Amino acid sequence: MTLPTRIWAELTQPEIKGQLENSGLVLFPCGSVEQHSAHLPANTDTLAATHVCELVAERMDALVLPAPSVGVTPMHMPFEATVTFSAATYQRVVVEICESAAQHGAKDLLIVNWHEGNIPSLAIAAEELHRRVGLRVATVQACYVADELWGAECNGLTHAGEIEALAVMATRPDLVHLARVTGGSDPSQGKRMDKLRRTRAFQPVLTDIRKIAPSGWYGDPAFANEERGRAMMDDIADHIASEATEMFAQLERILS
Repeated sequence: MTLPTRIWAELTQPEIKGQLENSGLVLFPCGSVEQHSAHLPANTDTLAATHVCELVAERMDALVLPAPSVGVTPMHMPFEATVTFSAATYQRVVVEICESAAQHGAKDLLIVNWHEGNIPSLAIAAEELHRRVGLRVATVQACYVADELWGAECNGLTHAGEIEALAVMATRPDLVHLARVTGGSDPSQGKRMDKLRRTRAFQPVLTDIRKIAPSGWYGDPAFANEERGRAMMDDIADHIASEATEMFAQLERILS
């Protein structure tokens, strides 16, 4: 069956039934609604995660589940535009949506996340979905994949910086307003704090984005454009599809 789209909510019941019987793999995009200064939309992370899912779904013959735009982002609440779930609420939302897909025949679940604040809730939800629901589950931090592949070219993964501008450019360039870029915070402070909170060994607790960037953002999106955005997202999707295909093959061998 040739599908007109990979987006679950845009397909008919017979199309979804047939695809689940054919593949059984579903993708769940995870982002947030939080301030990204004056030049990027509040749903930057959600747009990025969803677009990565669409690209990966084409490569892996999967469906993209409907997911909430909102994530766990109390750190950004000092600035308008931010809307947040509690960690426990977000965890339940993830579990109940993905459990619904499992009841209809989904066997494998790839959680694709672009917002760091979601990570603890997603880890708990993923384990519950495996232990209780029976799904084979893998999670990818797509924002970190972007940093690994394009960080050297874009001065790292920064909040509302070049990588995030490119991610939005790739799918909704009309929502990027580079002419409005102003007032970014000192990038050296942001990079020092990100190095602390992204290490595997130590996890400091930070509750206010202003401790990382007083203006709410840092980076330099000036060189972002649609062509580079599409190239970056294709690279991310290629990498995720390749790694996830091998990961699910291994999970099938050891869990079946």
